[in-house]
Amino acid sequence: ECKGKSSWPELVGEKGEAARLTIEKENPLVNAIVLLDGTGVTKDFRCDRVWVWVNSKGIVIRTPIIT
Repeated sequence: ECKGKSSWPELVGEKGEAARLTIEKENPLVNAIVLLDGTGVTKDFRCDRVWVWVNSKGIVIRTPIIT
């Protein structure tokens, strides 16, 4: 089980870069990575990674979670 906060539903609708900073502040054990929706990513699970999915305007469109 991963340590610290693992889900940020309150960030949906926020700007991706601001969301990244919030996630890394609230859980310093993770790296938040901002990605455009549809970008290919690896499927392995890591406790130190959070994908932050944004639309073409840079707005978070899905709940960021540890993946």
